[in-house]
Amino acid sequence: MTGVRALAAYLVFISHFAEVFDGGFPHIIQRFFGEFHIGVSIFFVLSGFLITFRYYNSFHLTGAWFRQYLKNRVARIYPMYFLLTIAAFAYFFITGDAKVTKGLPNPVGLMFMNITFVRGFFYQYWDTGIAQGWSLTVEECFYFSAPIIFLIAKKYGKFYIQPVIITLFAIVMFLIFRNINWHGFFGEFSFVMVFTFFGRCFEFFVGVQLARYVLKNGFKRTNKISFTYVGFIMIFVCVFVMALQTPIAPWLFGLETPIGIITNNYVLCIMVAFFFYGILTEETSFKKLLATPFVELLGKSSYIFYLIHLGWMYTLIMGSFNQLNDYIFTLYDKWQKDWISPFQYDWVNLLLVFIVLNAVSICLFKLIEEPLNHTIRKSNFLIKYKPRPKGITD
Repeated sequence: MTGVRALAAYLVFISHFAEVFDGGFPHIIQRFFGEFHIGVSIFFVLSGFLITFRYYNSFHLTGAWFRQYLKNRVARIYPMYFLLTIAAFAYFFITGDAKVTKGLPNPVGLMFMNITFVRGFFYQYWDTGIAQGWSLTVEECFYFSAPIIFLIAKKYGKFYIQPVIITLFAIVMFLIFRNINWHGFFGEFSFVMVFTFFGRCFEFFVGVQLARYVLKNGFKRTNKISFTYVGFIMIFVCVFVMALQTPIAPWLFGLETPIGIITNNYVLCIMVAFFFYGILTEETSFKKLLATPFVELLGKSSYIFYLIHLGWMYTLIMGSFNQLNDYIFTLYDKWQKDWISPFQYDWVNLLLVFIVLNAVSICLFKLIEEPLNHTIRKSNFLIKYKPRPKGITD
């Protein structure tokens, strides 16, 4: 499933730069690509599946188990997020680029809210720092909730009611805070349903249920349904449905409309689960592609790619290509030539940026993320390190 992470990250990348497709294409094409934020939904379902598949059967809620569990999650998620967030605010302090702070005051306070993930609960601050990092607040909420979800499901047999209660909690919080202007804390309905765990919890529960099903029934099946391709096609049917919706200001996508929220939060994730089930249980060309060493490497580095594809690093790289383009045209003017610059077209520059960002992501993964991950896991942080039996991995 590692290669799926790369697919998800690249879909999000396309969604953030969909305007490049608006020049020579019908507008609906740009709207369609603009809804490729579905990569985030893929991440959420995948997180629900992986955490459950790894921990559900061995779960026992003790202090030692929870500390080890938390240590593993910190090692996986936090080091690169922390470093890149600090780098983003360092970039702001050096350049004054207001895109990092969205023009808001108190950048030190914003930095603290970013590195502690709490910015993700406030409509006013959710897209500061590393803007796409809002999804990590959602992920962290799930990580902390997962042991409780497992406990209620295993001890009390209450699984399906949990996402209903959590979603109702989100709605109640919105009703309470919609008229209390406290920096947008749960104060906007679309924000609560699209950018918080309480609105997006069903996607994680779908992943959890898929893992529970696989743990119980295994990877073998008798029916001939091609879940891989049916799920894949239906994912993009959901994208098309969202693309047909007229965005409601100040939001930019069909996702934030009522039909978009229902499609994204409650239908799309089921199609993603079908796709995952196919990947797990079928032998297809798609599966073979995702399992190739290079795609797996892209998948391992996709977390970094996701964090850097939008924001200060993208700005620096794209700015470099634009400067090169200006320099080349200066030379053409000097030589009195009417030639085409290799950096003249936006789509070419975007492709080059995509390649460079992947190269940077792989380097950061190999040189920083992977070593830090191993170092934290082998440290005595939260709980004394105990070497795992050979052949057992987390």
